[in-house]
Amino acid sequence: MQLSPRELDKLVITQVGSQAQRRLARGVRLNHTEALSLIAHVLHELIRDGHHSVADLMALGSTLLGRRHVLPSVPHTLAELQVEGTFRMGTYLVTVHNPIASDNGDLARALYGSFIPIPTQEQHDSLFPWPPQEGLEAYSADKMPGAVVTVKGKDGRVELNKGRKRISLKVTSRGDRPVQVGSHYHFCEANPKLEFDRVRARGYRLDIAAGTSVRFEPGDSKTVVLVQIAGNQVIRGGNGLASGNIHDNAVAQTMLQRMQAGGFLHREEPAADQTLEPFSMAREDYVGIYGPTTGDRVRLGSTDLWIKVEKDLTVPGDECTFGGGKTVRDGMGQMVGIPDASCLDTVITNALIVDWSGIYKADIGIKNAMIVGIGKAGNPDVMAGVHPDMIVGSNTDVVAAEGKIVTYGGFDSHIHFICPQQAYEAIASGITTFLGGGTGPSTGTNATTCTPSASHIASMLQATDGLPVNVGITGKGNDSDPVPLREQSEAGVCGLKLHEDWGSTPAAIDACLSVCDEHDIQCLIHTDTLNESGFVETTVEAFKNRTIHTYHTEGAGGGHAPDIISVVEHENVLPSSTNPTRPFTGNTLDEHLDMLMVCHHLSRNIPEDVAFAESRIRAETIAAEDVLHDLGAISMMSSDSQAMGRCGEVILRTWNTAHKNKVQRGPLKEDQGTDADNARVKRYVSKYTINPAIAQGMGHLIGSIEVGKLADLVLWAPSSFGAKPAQVMKGGVIACAQMGDPNASIPTVEPVVMRSMFGSMSPLNSIAWVSKASIDSGNVEKYKLKKRVEAVTGCRKIGKGSMKWNDSKPKMKVDPERYDPLRSVHTMTGMLFVNSAKSDFKQLNRLLVYLRDWEYGDFDSFHLVTTKQPEDLNEPGEGFEHPHDVEPTRAGLDADPPNAWKGASITDVEEYVLRVANDPGPKGVNTSIYLLWDDRGVDELSVIIGERRFDDESDQLTNEFNRVRCPWDCAYSMWCNLDIANMDFEDYTDQDVGRDQDGWYTYDIENIPPDISEENQQRRREALEKLEREGKA
Repeated sequence: MQLSPRELDKLVITQVGSQAQRRLARGVRLNHTEALSLIAHVLHELIRDGHHSVADLMALGSTLLGRRHVLPSVPHTLAELQVEGTFRMGTYLVTVHNPIASDNGDLARALYGSFIPIPTQEQHDSLFPWPPQEGLEAYSADKMPGAVVTVKGKDGRVELNKGRKRISLKVTSRGDRPVQVGSHYHFCEANPKLEFDRVRARGYRLDIAAGTSVRFEPGDSKTVVLVQIAGNQVIRGGNGLASGNIHDNAVAQTMLQRMQAGGFLHREEPAADQTLEPFSMAREDYVGIYGPTTGDRVRLGSTDLWIKVEKDLTVPGDECTFGGGKTVRDGMGQMVGIPDASCLDTVITNALIVDWSGIYKADIGIKNAMIVGIGKAGNPDVMAGVHPDMIVGSNTDVVAAEGKIVTYGGFDSHIHFICPQQAYEAIASGITTFLGGGTGPSTGTNATTCTPSASHIASMLQATDGLPVNVGITGKGNDSDPVPLREQSEAGVCGLKLHEDWGSTPAAIDACLSVCDEHDIQCLIHTDTLNESGFVETTVEAFKNRTIHTYHTEGAGGGHAPDIISVVEHENVLPSSTNPTRPFTGNTLDEHLDMLMVCHHLSRNIPEDVAFAESRIRAETIAAEDVLHDLGAISMMSSDSQAMGRCGEVILRTWNTAHKNKVQRGPLKEDQGTDADNARVKRYVSKYTINPAIAQGMGHLIGSIEVGKLADLVLWAPSSFGAKPAQVMKGGVIACAQMGDPNASIPTVEPVVMRSMFGSMSPLNSIAWVSKASIDSGNVEKYKLKKRVEAVTGCRKIGKGSMKWNDSKPKMKVDPERYDPLRSVHTMTGMLFVNSAKSDFKQLNRLLVYLRDWEYGDFDSFHLVTTKQPEDLNEPGEGFEHPHDVEPTRAGLDADPPNAWKGASITDVEEYVLRVANDPGPKGVNTSIYLLWDDRGVDELSVIIGERRFDDESDQLTNEFNRVRCPWDCAYSMWCNLDIANMDFEDYTDQDVGRDQDGWYTYDIENIPPDISEENQQRRREALEKLEREGKA
C-alpha cells in the first residue's frame, strides 16, 4: 500500500466521518467532533473526485449541515475547519469558515459517498424537527459552552494606558507603499517616509489597543493620538534614532543629527494646549482580544458552573501579545540586551488562572522549569507594572493564553500501574502526576496499588523514568513487623499502601503508620470490607490519631461496609474517593458488580464472593458521596486506574460532580448573590491539584499555580474545559497538545488530535518522588534516573484542616441495614404538623411522597406529630436503629390518623416545638425547624416551614421563628439544607418582597428551583401511581 504517516492520519477522518454519516442518517443530532469529521470527510471525497477547486470547496463546506442536524452548541464551537488534500495539481489547504451556516443544510450532500438512502423531505422533517424540542432559547449566547458574559453599565468600557500623558500629531505618508505602525513601536523611530514632528513624538507611542496598529496608505494624512511610554521610559531598538532615557536632553540632540543623516522626514508642529480623552474599548471588544477581565463571567464547558474574574494583574494597554505587529518585539514588549539569566524562558500571556488560591487573570513566568512569577510580564523599559522577575527578552518564548483558562496539572493519587499507556491517556486529560503502585498486569496489581520488594521498586522507578508524568511509587504496607516496611522505604517508595486484599488488620495498620512517621512518608489505606478484624471504629482506633490518607472514602469503593464514609469526621484522616461513582447517575450501580468481580479476582460461583461484592455497592452511600464532596468533606478525587476507575476521566468526572451538585443543591452559601460559583470551583479544582499534593508531602513543589512550583500547567479552551485540554505543559515545556496533520502547511489542519510533543520526551521535565531515606541510603542514585529526584516531606504533621476548601468534618453514622447515611448527617427526624380541617389521609400520603428524599437515597425524614405530649417525641421508634430519632412517617396510610392539631394555630404549634426543645432528656426530633400543612397549603400544594431564629451575639437559638410558605416540590430540599448544610433561612427567601398576607416570607422560587432530577421525578410519579392504584392517594 506504501502509505505515508499523513495518509494514515487521514483515515481517522474517514472512520469518524463515515460513522457520523450513519448516525446522521438515523436521526442523531451530531456533536462537535461528529459534525466536523463529517464535513472534513465529504470534502476529502470531493477532492478525490477532482471536479472542484479550493474556492468551490470553501463555499460548499458550509452548506452540508444545518443547525437542525447538530446539537445547539455546535454552531458556536465549530467556527472554522481546515483540511488539506491532494488535488490534481498537488496538496492544497481548504478552509471552511462558519461551517454550520443555515438551519437546513443539505442532507444529500452531507451523506455524499455513503450510499445511504437519502431521506425524503417528510422523513427529514420527522428526524430533525425545527424548531427543536428544547426551543430556540437553547441557542442563546449564554447557553453556549464556555460562554463569556461581560460586565455591563458604567464598567462596560475598559480604559487603556490610564493616567499617562498624551499628545496628538498630524502624520503624512510620503512613501509609495503602505506603512503600518504597531501599538508599542517607538513612534519617533517609524518609517523615514512618514512626515511628522519626531522630536515631540520622542518617548511616545500610539494610544491604541496593545498589539493593534495604524495603517498609513501612500499620500494619507491623519491625526493620531500618542501616549507616553511607561516603566523606566527608555527607548531601545527601532532605527536607533533616540536610544536612551526619554528625559535625557543629550539624546534629543543626537536624535536630530541621526534623523538628518538618515533622511527621516520631520515637520515641526506646535504643541496644542488641549486635553485628550484616554483611549477606551468596549468591554466585549477587549475580552475578544485579551480574554475576560475583572468582573466578567465565564461558563465552564457545558456545565452550569460559572466563574467570575476576581482580579486582573495585567495592565490594560500594555498587555503582552505575540505576532506580526504585536507587542512582544525587540524594544517594545521585549527588553533589549537582557541576559538569559535575567529573563524568562517562557511567558504564558493573559491567562485566566483557576486555582485554589483564586480565579484571576495574569501572565505566568517560567524559568528553569519552575514558576518564577505571576503578574505582569514584559519590558520594564516601556511597560507599566512589569514584575522584576518576569522580564521578557530575546531568550523568552511565548505561549498565548488569551481567552484560555489555565489550571495546574492534575494529580491522580490512586494509580494501579497495570500498563504504561495509562500515562499517555492521563496526560492527554490534564493529569501530570501519578501516585500508586504495581508491577504491570499481575494479579496483585490488578487489585492493589502496591509495589513490593526492593527489586520491583527499582525496576518500576526505572521503567517509569521515561513516562511524561511525575511519578511516586507506593510500597506494600501490609506487614505487622516494621522491618520489611523500612526496607521498602529505603528502596525508594514515597508512601506505603495498606490494602484489604493483603490484610488491613489493626496490627498491620499500627506497624505501617509507625514506619511512615519514622520516615516522613504517607500511609494510604484501603480498609477491610469484610469487617474481619473489626468494624470501621476498630480501624479508626488503630490509627491512633496519626495522619492517614484513606482511599475509597466513598459509597461503593473498598473498605468497611457500609460505613467507610464515616471517617470524614476525623481530623487525622485525609479522605479521597475514586471516579467510577462520580457523579451518581442512573447507570452507576448497573456497571459496578462485574467491574468489582474482575478487579478483585472474585468468582460468581462462590456465594461469599458475590456477597462481598454486593456489600460494596450501595445506592444510598453513593448518593451521600455526592453531597460529601460538595460539602468539602471528601477532600480528594482520584481514578483507581483500570481497577474500578478511569485514569483519563479524573478531571472530567470531578467537574461532572460539581455540575450535578450545582443543579441539585443550588449555589454554595459562599457563592450566593455573586452570580458565580467561584467557591465551588475552588473546592473542586483543589480535589485533584493542591490537596493530593499536600497529602503526599509534595505540595512544596507541585499542586498549585504559585511561585516556586514546577510549571506543570494545563491550558483549556473554556468551551471544552474539564474535558479536553488545548495544551499540557510539563516543567514549562509543552508535553502534549491538540495538534493537526504533521505534514500540513499550518498546525490546525484536520485531523486535530491530542499528540505527544517534545516536552514529553525529556525526563528532566518531571519528578521522581521518593523517600528521604532512599536518597540518604544512596539506593536511588544507583538507579541512574534521568528524572529530577525529590523527597516527599512534611506529610506526617498535617490533617484535614490542611485540605484547601475541603476541610469539613461532618459527624457521620450509616444505618447498617438501610445504608442510610444522611439520616445521621441530619440533626434528627423532622416534625410535620397538620392543622388543616380540609385534609384527608389520601392527600397526606401524597404530601409524604413529596417530602421523601428522592435524590440522596429513598427514605423518609418527617414524623407526623399527632400528640401534644412532648415526652412522646423523646422515645425512639420500635426497631429503629438511631437511639435519638423518632421513626419517620411513611406514605401508605390507609385511614386518617388521630390528630390533636386539627384547627390549631401556628402559635400553638410553635409553643409546642419550644416545649419539646426545653423538655429534659434526649430529643427524638429536630427542634429548630418544623413543617406545617394548613388549609391554604391543601389548596396550593404548599407547606409552611418555620425555623427558630439565631442570635449571633449570644450564639444561641431564640424562641422566635422565621416562616416561609414553600411549594411541596422544594420543601425537602430547603429543610435538608437548613439542617445539614448550615444554609441560612435568608438564602431561600426573597427578603426584598417582604411578607405575604399571612405574614410569611416569600420563597425565592426563581433562584432556587425544585431540587430533584427528571429521573427521580419519574420515581416519585411511580410511587404516587402505586398509591393511587391502592386507593391511598
